[in-house]
Amino acid sequence: MINDLIEYFKNKKVLVLGFGREGESTYKLIRKYLPNQKIYIADKKEHLKESSELLKKDDNVEVICGEKYLENLNDYDIIMKSPGISFAKINIEKYANKIKSQLELLLEFFEVFTIGITGTKGKSTTSSLIYKVLKEQNINCMFLGNIGIPAFDYIEKIEKNMLIVLEMSSHQLEYMKVSPNIAILINIYEEHLDHYKSFEEYAKAKCNIFKYQKASDYFLYNADNETIKELVKNIKAQEYEVSVKEKLNSKQDNAVCVNSDTIYLKEIKNKILNKNIHKNRIYLKENKVYINNKFIYNKNEPRNLIGDYNLNNIMFVLGVSEILNLNLNKTIKTISEFKTLEHRLELVGKYNDIIYYDNSIATVPMATICAIEALKKVNTLIIGGMDRGLDYTEFIKYLNESNIKNIICMPKTGHDIAKKIKKEVYIVNTLEEAVETAKKITEKNKICLLSPAAASYGFFKNFEEKGNLYKELVKKQTKNKRLE
Repeated sequence: MINDLIEYFKNKKVLVLGFGREGESTYKLIRKYLPNQKIYIADKKEHLKESSELLKKDDNVEVICGEKYLENLNDYDIIMKSPGISFAKINIEKYANKIKSQLELLLEFFEVFTIGITGTKGKSTTSSLIYKVLKEQNINCMFLGNIGIPAFDYIEKIEKNMLIVLEMSSHQLEYMKVSPNIAILINIYEEHLDHYKSFEEYAKAKCNIFKYQKASDYFLYNADNETIKELVKNIKAQEYEVSVKEKLNSKQDNAVCVNSDTIYLKEIKNKILNKNIHKNRIYLKENKVYINNKFIYNKNEPRNLIGDYNLNNIMFVLGVSEILNLNLNKTIKTISEFKTLEHRLELVGKYNDIIYYDNSIATVPMATICAIEALKKVNTLIIGGMDRGLDYTEFIKYLNESNIKNIICMPKTGHDIAKKIKKEVYIVNTLEEAVETAKKITEKNKICLLSPAAASYGFFKNFEEKGNLYKELVKKQTKNKRLE
């Protein structure tokens, strides 16, 4: 499989666009197998070759640096684009077909069964939980994608017939022309408007996760999300509608055949081929989760992933378990024991008789609303971050109608929102001030929640840095007591 990928690069004019972690990963792989082939690198950073230990020793590399690094992209045969680079301000129509990514090439050249997960929020939790379920049922699998480590760093370890779980961001999906065997679309909300020309372009990028699927593939999507309902059309794969609101209208259930030539996971292939897979609805009714008319999970089962939005994530996992014919009892056991990921409604602890939660992952209003609904009794809410042009109208209305007593507002979005809040707000300029204020105003034995509803950029490197500082500031307080 790796040989097919290297042959694809061989004797081509390859541009590595962006020389961060993924760009370096792409460069290293090509250079390892094609030591004498010239490689082109473009990056906004000035003096890249002189500052990189990798590049300064390579005589077969040409580096384009500075503000003009996005010019002349049509001169190359293959453009290996790093996910963070935006083309919103340039016209790429002439060379859009040349733009590739590590994940796209993995899907194209490696004979593996893939499960791809995307969504504005929830993809990390859902993909991590799916991977955990598979591992605990002894499935030969790997977890790659939007997890901080480039796929090419592990590509040599991929085995034929392995199952790969892929967490897929909109940036990774944006120019893809191939889709995974099982595609999951959790939700779509306004996000990354600083990267895309419009919300429609962002949503369109998400849809590439199912756009190129075949009839033998599977597509699970959130049927409660209005944006998704508008976009899900002309589906070739077998559809699974997922709803936490109510039982969906029945569709005609038709048995379908699985094309064994497109499924490479030998460990489960026979199970799938022998199973009459025709169920296409996963829904909640009277606190019970059903796949069509089959009861599979009780909403009130013990779990660390609280709230209906996490139940929605769990329903996708149950759907995958059903498709792959995994052991349901083992799947439910894994779900019940799965710990909340860091910065995702993470319980920091109880300090000075105040219960603190870190939800710094919430960079859009809906994620903050979902967190508040899950915890139910939030006394103090800390919001604010980078302004990316999101619409906060409904969020402001929600806060005004909520029972949240204290709202602490940080720049920039928090300060703007504060002007429209019809209850007492606390204006602060730093996270340190926010935590200190929360300590003074939060009622004893009640919750203080950091859930920004905005991105951290401009103030922090990312949401992780923001969440880590929050936890550090909270834990510095006296009378520390960790909640179990």
